[in-house]
Amino acid sequence: MAIEDELGPNAVKVYKTMKDLGLLSEEKMGTAERITQQSRLPKNMVLNALQELLTKGFGRRKVREKAAGYYLLK
Repeated sequence: MAIEDELGPNAVKVYKTMKDLGLLSEEKMGTAERITQQSRLPKNMVLNALQELLTKGFGRRKVREKAAGYYLLK
């Protein structure tokens, strides 16, 4: 089953952007701001896509002092 079947188009774009950036572990997580800059989507679309990734188990969110960090699990 392809990722395109499980996620919406914006979530797929955010997923591929995160994969290209190498945000694949807790040590290498990135902020929503960085993902927004790289994906060239509006910030609210990126945040909605990140929420979809988290809900469906593709990613994790880690709360930090200044900004939350995101990384992929699958």
